[in-house]
Amino acid sequence: MALAFIFPGQGSQTPGMGRELADAFAEAREVFEEADDALGFALSRLCFEGPAEELQLTENTQPAILATSIAALRAAEAEGLPRPRFVAGHSLGEYSALVAAGALSLRDAVQVVRKRGRFMQEAVPVGAGAMAAILGADVEIVEAACAEARQGDEVCSPANINSPGQIVIAGSAAAVERAIPILKARGAKRAVPLKVSAPFHCALMLPAQERLAAELNEIEFRDLSVPLVTNVGAAVIRTGAEAREALVRQVSSPVRWRGSVELLARESVSTFVEVGPGKVLCGLVRQSAPQSRCLNVEDKASLDATLAALSDESRSGELAAGGD
Repeated sequence: MALAFIFPGQGSQTPGMGRELADAFAEAREVFEEADDALGFALSRLCFEGPAEELQLTENTQPAILATSIAALRAAEAEGLPRPRFVAGHSLGEYSALVAAGALSLRDAVQVVRKRGRFMQEAVPVGAGAMAAILGADVEIVEAACAEARQGDEVCSPANINSPGQIVIAGSAAAVERAIPILKARGAKRAVPLKVSAPFHCALMLPAQERLAAELNEIEFRDLSVPLVTNVGAAVIRTGAEAREALVRQVSSPVRWRGSVELLARESVSTFVEVGPGKVLCGLVRQSAPQSRCLNVEDKASLDATLAALSDESRSGELAAGGD
């Protein structure tokens, strides 16, 4: 049975993240120092101290989560965390996963995701787009409701297919608003508007996708030392060229997280380790692969607990780490 590292996306940020790891581990501290230098401002202080309002700005949130995730990874590696068989990341987390797999440098990654956040924010005027979480509806029902809700050239479509019971839709504000009662009438348990700064992972993000593609074409992508399961196709990739293409397409395409987790489970992944702030992905893993276990690394206590659990598993002969 195999091990996979998974990396969180936007929404997992909180003031104070990464501080304990940076205080305890030189390897984590060096990540924040490199990120600060790459961006030309104290991203580390924003992670450690906030304020929350500034941390919530998309162009700050994205490099902050990435730096915190890689700091957690470096601390865990220094403490002997086994090498994974696969990596994956949710939306922004795919960049963290690519850094973990050696395809992207930390410097390039934090710089480009800061631009990614700004491009996504600027793609749609404030208030023109919206997102909503749909609980308890199949993807086919959600897709049909989105199609019914659209008028004229409006956009409304699944943006995050997170688990069997959770799908997020995104698009034009009016269309998303119309889709909510349609979905409730068709059996969705809940349909909740989300407080977001832009309608991510839908066709309204195409202007951001074009701007980001130009930036990604200027960055070196190396072949991956560990295979990655992409958001856009829920498929395994191994080359730098595939990684670049996946990141471009990801901006306006749905995140197929359920499919990614199910693929990893079919590949005999028995243990997922969420590396970075929060435990959102662990909850989604439990819904899509209930037979699997999910551990996490976000501070020293969770790192110690994860290492202890993996050590026990390794002694019992159940854990297969290493490359592809």
